Amino acid sequence: MPVLALLSAVFVVGVEQTLQWKYGATGIIGLLLLTIGIKAKSPAVSSIGAVVLAILVSGPAL
Repeated sequence: MPVLALLSAVFVVGVEQTLQWKYGATGIIGLLLLTIGIKAKSPAVSSIGAVVLAILVSGPAL
């Protein structure tokens, strides 16, 4: 069980660092809103986070 928790923590930190490096603080805020919305079972907050991340990812294509 501790190995699974360690691997999950490493994955989360890796995703956060990649977002910070590629998309800056806005990417972290979007990921934070998405995570909080999912954990709090709030569709509005998770949707806002998902939209922020989608805009960041598709920004250069627009």
